[in-house]
Amino acid sequence: MVRAPEGCFRPWPTIVPVTSALLLIDLTPRIIALPLAPHSGEEVLARCRRLAQAFRANGRPVVLVRVERPNVTEQPPGSGFADGLVQPGDAVVVKRTVGAFHGTGLHERLRELGVDTLVLAGLVTTMGVESTARAASDHGYEVEFVADAMSGFAVEEHDVTVERIFPRFGDVRTTAAYT
Repeated sequence: MVRAPEGCFRPWPTIVPVTSALLLIDLTPRIIALPLAPHSGEEVLARCRRLAQAFRANGRPVVLVRVERPNVTEQPPGSGFADGLVQPGDAVVVKRTVGAFHGTGLHERLRELGVDTLVLAGLVTTMGVESTARAASDHGYEVEFVADAMSGFAVEEHDVTVERIFPRFGDVRTTAAYT
C-alpha cells in the first residue's frame, strides 16, 4: 500500500475520548470473499476484530453495519456478519443503500450513545466506507479512518481514496494506532 502523505498517519492519544465509536462496514462472508486489494477480506476482517476488541476493552461502542438488498425476501448466502464478529453490547445496523446512514436510524442511535467521533473500517473502501464517511461528515461527526482495516476493488482506487479523499474528511491512521 502506498502510504498517505507525511503527517496523515498520527498516533492516537493514550487517553481516547469516550465519545468515539468504531463503525465496521459490511464484514459479511460474501463481501469478505471478493477479490480485494491491497488487503484481502480476511486480512481486513482480522484487523477489524482487533479494533473491535480494543474498543470494547476501553468501553467504547462498536457498531456493525451490513447491507441487505432492498425488496428481497431471502438475502444471498453469506449476507450475515462474519462468525463471532458481533458481541453482546454491540449495535447492529442493517442498511439497504451504499452508505450506513440513510433510512437506518444510525444517526439517532449514535446520538443516544453520546458519540461525536466515528472511527471507520471495513469493506469496501470506495463504496460503503466512503459513502458512510461522507454522510457522517454531513451529520457533523468527526471522522477517522483505519487505512489498513479496509480494502478496495483495486489497489489504485483504495490508495487514491485513502491518500487524497479521506484526509479531507478526517485523520487517517492504522490499526496499530488503536490497538
